[in-house]
Amino acid sequence: MSHATPLLPARQVATTCRQLQQGEGLPFAHHLPKPRIHDALRRAGASFRDRLFSPAVTLWAFLSQVLDHDHSCRQVMARLFAWLAAQGRAPRSADTGAYCKARARFPEAALRQLARDTGRGPLEEAPASWLWQGRVVKVVDGTGVSMPDTPENQRGYPQHPRQKPGCGFPLMRLVVVFALAVGTALDAAMGRYQGKGTGELALFRALDDALGRGDVLLADRGFCSYFVAAAALARGADVVLRLSASRKVNFQAGRRLGPGDKLVWWKRTARPGWMSKEEYAALPRDLKLRAVRVRVRRRGCRTKVVLVVTTLLDPAAARKDDLAELYRARWHAELDLRSIKQALQMDVLRGKTPDMVRKEVWAHLLAYNVVRGLMARAARAAGVRPRELSFTGALQTLNAFLPYLGRAASEAEWSRLWGEMVRALGQHRVGDRPGRYEPRAVKRRPKNYTRLNEPRAKARKRLAAGT
Repeated sequence: MSHATPLLPARQVATTCRQLQQGEGLPFAHHLPKPRIHDALRRAGASFRDRLFSPAVTLWAFLSQVLDHDHSCRQVMARLFAWLAAQGRAPRSADTGAYCKARARFPEAALRQLARDTGRGPLEEAPASWLWQGRVVKVVDGTGVSMPDTPENQRGYPQHPRQKPGCGFPLMRLVVVFALAVGTALDAAMGRYQGKGTGELALFRALDDALGRGDVLLADRGFCSYFVAAAALARGADVVLRLSASRKVNFQAGRRLGPGDKLVWWKRTARPGWMSKEEYAALPRDLKLRAVRVRVRRRGCRTKVVLVVTTLLDPAAARKDDLAELYRARWHAELDLRSIKQALQMDVLRGKTPDMVRKEVWAHLLAYNVVRGLMARAARAAGVRPRELSFTGALQTLNAFLPYLGRAASEAEWSRLWGEMVRALGQHRVGDRPGRYEPRAVKRRPKNYTRLNEPRAKARKRLAAGT
């Protein structure tokens, strides 16, 4: 992988690259060391040279850009410009071109690999007390994000068909698998917002290794499918899903395990177009499942009864109340997506091309996992669960400590600051607010601007003509 022309003379590049590992604003060498980044690049089949914007420096700068409230490339270069000036190495230019080119050349496959690795690391280190009955629970959910209205993005991720041409924004559908115990993003799939094979269920099927033996998949009714349950059982995993509205359960008939708890059988449906005949023939003709009726006794909730279906058939090993409590924990996926889209500002991406947009998504997930990994360490030190800590509080604490970590004069001082940061992370607890409910409405009014109902270029021509 080639890189842009360095800002410094060639003889200074190697020294500057080493110093950047400890530089203010680029402290991610401690979280993602250079050998780990190079290993991901090699697995992605990419070659590289150690220039000023080497792969490691480029990625560290990319992550600092994601975590900064100002997501612009100019802010990254301003931070780097200031650091070089403080080191007595006046850079030639603060132009963002070299960084943007290096960032665009960073392989998407390497970003995905690093995001997955940083997501699985805290889960593998999680104590058994953080798991559900000693098992790993993975929560899947989907969302949508928008991006700049460029011709390239419109071709890759078209806008909603009901919007006028030139008046909407390209849309991407995103499906993410989270670890319930630690909150990290384990994997993700991206696709168009509409069209054949772009639904959340189709994107989830593309994640072949999302489930492992002994895992429990937790999801809402959009993922309630015979094929999802069958695929999970084939991998030695189980599912806990909200029953789809198209399926009905009669709790008065059949084999009952208790009040609002019974066994059901799902017949294999017709072969879908995305499945081969061989795969279809290998599936069982019937699946034995368990349906549980969960009553919601909480003020402010519209839904009063939730039907949950699961492959956990033993009522003694998985009690009805345990399943009800587990399904309520599915809401954490909504909160995790909110943290990524709002706290990390991923709801509106900045990439001008589909390739850059996808890299931006993976960079956000990687930065999110870095913060979640720190929260897991802080939770162990504080003797609490990671879900009891505030992601926003952790992000604010990390951003506050980064400049001081970068200026640490010695390893001992850095270790002291690091320990203080971890201790501070453990103090940002999520408040215990049982039964909380709020109206889904916005009080602050938007600014009184008219809506743009025509392409921007057409509107500019009209203004230039004075009409």
